[in-house]
Amino acid sequence: MTNNDNSRLINLHPTMKHLKLNAFVICLLLLASCSKTLTSILDKSAEQIANTYEIRKNVSYGRDAEQKLDIYISKDASSYGKNNFTIVFLHGGAYYASDKSAEERYIEPYLKKGLNVVNMNYRLKRGISVATTDLTNALNFLKTNNTEYGLDLDNIIVTGFSAGAHIATIVGLAQNNADYPDTLMEGIRITGIVNFSGPVDGLDVVEKIFVDHENALWSKAGRALFPSEGYEQKERIAVYEPITYLDKHDPPVFLWHGGEDNQIPPETFVEFNRNLIEGKDRVIYLPEARHSPTQEELEHAYIEIFRFLDGLAQK
Repeated sequence: MTNNDNSRLINLHPTMKHLKLNAFVICLLLLASCSKTLTSILDKSAEQIANTYEIRKNVSYGRDAEQKLDIYISKDASSYGKNNFTIVFLHGGAYYASDKSAEERYIEPYLKKGLNVVNMNYRLKRGISVATTDLTNALNFLKTNNTEYGLDLDNIIVTGFSAGAHIATIVGLAQNNADYPDTLMEGIRITGIVNFSGPVDGLDVVEKIFVDHENALWSKAGRALFPSEGYEQKERIAVYEPITYLDKHDPPVFLWHGGEDNQIPPETFVEFNRNLIEGKDRVIYLPEARHSPTQEELEHAYIEIFRFLDGLAQK
């Protein structure tokens, strides 16, 4: 605004001046509310997190004892507009071991931002097909009972580590593919996928690594991946490989993986990465990183994840 513009404003009739100033203030407030990005929201302290959330522990979403959810219902998230994501996280453990309580470091950054979070278990030691079905089961349960939880299920981010990341990725990519056997209820929409070290291709390679491993537990986990005896046939494995469903209509993918991963080899990511879309999807590949990110690597990843989510909200 020039000096002449200032003079004209000052010389307005008092009533007109107040109207113009009020409109200017309202405009600033609207701009401020529109610019509330996740990266700009300060992390909450432990005390603030406790005051922000109503927590429902071990909610059953099926009849099996392992089909349990922890639901973190935020009193702040509904004010975030398009950034009101519902985060659904699945733990790792080779579809054979572990528990939702073992990897809470992956949900802590979302809780610090005040987002709604679902941390889920799934059925173990019964193969990839059963474990993968449970994400669809859990999302359909949340939809059926959402009058109790008030989650935005039209704006879901599915995420996980290792086996959980594989489950999240395949369900996220297959939601728009009629050939996938599990169906999400109407009103459920996955808008983004965050994958830490989860298989996206080459499940036959992963199976052999586990089955042939000298560690007895790894070998047992490998033999439990598929119900058939011996190695599963490649063409039958394809239905559980995210790359099978990858197309331009999929939600954006954020993928983190390391060059020193001894469980999910880096070469199994190459073709998948080649088919991702620049400007839409995001890959962080660290040549020196292992299967599980260090705390420093994780902290850096979440800086980029929140930028990624802010980008989704702008579309």
